[in-house]
Amino acid sequence: MSAPSLAKPSSPLFLITHEFYPVSGGIATFVEEIAKASAGLGYDVEVWAQSAPSHVEKKWPFRIRRLPLKGSHDLTCQIRLAWQLVASRRQLRNATVYLPEPGPMLTMMLLQFFKAFRPKRLVLTFHGSEILAFARSPLRRWLAGRLIRHATRVSTLTTYTQELLLERFPHAADKIFLTPGALRTDFAVVPERAARAKDKIVILTVGRLHPRKGQLITLKALQMLPDEVRNRIEYWIVGGRNKGNYEDKLRAQAAEDTALTVRFFGNIPDAELAEVYDRSDIFALTSVSHGQSVEGFGLVYLEAAAHALPIVAHKIGGVPEAVRDGVTGLLVTPERPAELAAAFEKLIHDLPLRRRLGDAGRVWAARNCWEENASTLFARAEEPA
Repeated sequence: MSAPSLAKPSSPLFLITHEFYPVSGGIATFVEEIAKASAGLGYDVEVWAQSAPSHVEKKWPFRIRRLPLKGSHDLTCQIRLAWQLVASRRQLRNATVYLPEPGPMLTMMLLQFFKAFRPKRLVLTFHGSEILAFARSPLRRWLAGRLIRHATRVSTLTTYTQELLLERFPHAADKIFLTPGALRTDFAVVPERAARAKDKIVILTVGRLHPRKGQLITLKALQMLPDEVRNRIEYWIVGGRNKGNYEDKLRAQAAEDTALTVRFFGNIPDAELAEVYDRSDIFALTSVSHGQSVEGFGLVYLEAAAHALPIVAHKIGGVPEAVRDGVTGLLVTPERPAELAAAFEKLIHDLPLRRRLGDAGRVWAARNCWEENASTLFARAEEPA
């Protein structure tokens, strides 16, 4: 569906989320950018977000209300959010309420049965994995279906996710729009890459340490390369430890090969991340489907492309809508380690190819606009019956 013409609502816009700064990740970035873009377009925006230390707060172009909850999907968190919504029902009743991720959707699924708690306009965004999670349980499938019926507008970031949603919840068809991922505003203007004298080619991965992000797959593919190639490269891993022992597995695997240098950076503040991109030569994020978790898009691919990094990734989920195969990067079918290793070796040896893919990536990363997404989400539409 094409985006409607922009018409600012006369009522406030409340954006309710469990994933907001200082939380990192694609959804948190999406939420922050939509909030900033909406405020920039003149909307009266108030963000309700999970609790955070006061010293980490930024100066925002919108109001922010920190809620007394940690931002998980557990029952305690849902009850606390429900209490906040019930207490503010008169404030929300004549407003536009935007739920950009699954945490607050779970709470609204229960409150939707009480008409007094339903906002005038309800807008939802789906990213991918939550669609499968909601559809897996008959009860949640029914509740999510009702929530979508009550929504004024529904969006996804990719056509892949849109098809996934329509397959499970076909009644979204008359209200669904695309709000494609765009480049983070602090990366909107990236200087040309400076020439650096370097001994080694750096391959970089940025993402939380989780099996779905494929760091172990990338590491094993790099370890398949000949000795003389491994001696020419370093593998840099940026991302924080998740629950479980995945980082331990990564470190153990790295220790098996002394020819390949692997560096673990942990979480890096956004202000320092640009320099890490600039010091790298190739970006790798070989995401895979993991249980009910899928890669719906991947804003980090755009960040890497904006820094003129050629990308190696798996052809899975919404990744082909973030990385153009043969244009901004090389896409490999999952579970083909030899092909993945060959893609890395090709880029390592072919500097002109790296430059061509990187130059195309800079243009590709800037094609979408957060303001257009905000317009698509919140422009006035027919109210639901």
